[in-house]
Amino acid sequence: MASELTTHTLLDSGATERKRPSLPATASEITNTLSHYYRGELARMTSWRDRIDRTTNWAITVVAALLSVSLSTPTSHHGVLIFGMMLVTLLLLIEARRYRFFDVYRARVRLLERNYFAQILSPEAELHPDWAAAIAKSLRAPVFLLSYRDAVQRRLGRNYCWMYFILFLAWSLKISTPKLQVEGVAQLQPQSWYYVIDNAALGPVPGWLVIILVLIANAGVLFATVHRERDEGDLAHGEAHV
Repeated sequence: MASELTTHTLLDSGATERKRPSLPATASEITNTLSHYYRGELARMTSWRDRIDRTTNWAITVVAALLSVSLSTPTSHHGVLIFGMMLVTLLLLIEARRYRFFDVYRARVRLLERNYFAQILSPEAELHPDWAAAIAKSLRAPVFLLSYRDAVQRRLGRNYCWMYFILFLAWSLKISTPKLQVEGVAQLQPQSWYYVIDNAALGPVPGWLVIILVLIANAGVLFATVHRERDEGDLAHGEAHV
């Protein structure tokens, strides 16, 4: 009985050892593993970057289409442009979420490039000793490196602030230019501020309230674009960043 138990124990331990993956032991094996890992992380980063660019393209298409509809047709309502601002905001929120995932993989790739590949090409005396530990920690317990608010602010400063500015300018022209309001009107300038306020009305919402809400929203966009904190972490190295 004792011999049978010993045999089963040895068989179980041998099966466990066979199931356990072998880790790279030599320098060449480690280099090969890092090369494959780098290509994998680069592929994931590129995939999320493509998703970010796709969302930006959607936003640009929405802005161009709504501008064409609103400014080319005098009978179109100015609410189309406000609706465009809301759509752009939705796409901005979607892109900010995607950007947070992209930032995780971008940080891993940059750690490898800055501390491993760059060190191979041009060794430096000062090297961050914990760069590999930072990647290992991120692999064991992935966490976002950027808050949702910071991601929104960063994408807003990169692209979306210009879309909001264009939509706001088109909306201002739409409510203040009689020729863009009613077809056949000869006047080119509004007669008074009451004319602009009346044109800014949106259904049961009075025009003065619509103007205040649009101004507050665009002032918030301007503040978020201008008031940016100093870039730290990975973005502190170099200027070529998304």
